Amino acid sequence: MDELLEILKEAKPEVDFSSEKSLIDNGVLDSFDVVQLVMKLNEEFDIEIGAEEITPENFNSADSMWAMVQRLQ
Repeated sequence: MDELLEILKEAKPEVDFSSEKSLIDNGVLDSFDVVQLVMKLNEEFDIEIGAEEITPENFNSADSMWAMVQRLQ
C-alpha cells in the first residue's frame, strides 16, 4: 500500500490520498489521470488492468485501488 500511496503522491502531490474517498466522484482524478495511473500500476505491480477494471469504484480511493491491485496480482 505504501508503494501505491507514493505513486499517487507523485501524480497529485496536493491530494491527501489516505483520507480522500471520492477521487473520481469529486473530480480529483480525471480520465487522463486514470490512464496515467493504469500505466504506472501495470508497470510497478506487474499486473494488467483491463478496460473492465477501469471503473469509478476501483479508482475512487487508494483503498479501492489497492484492493484492485491485490486482486489482479
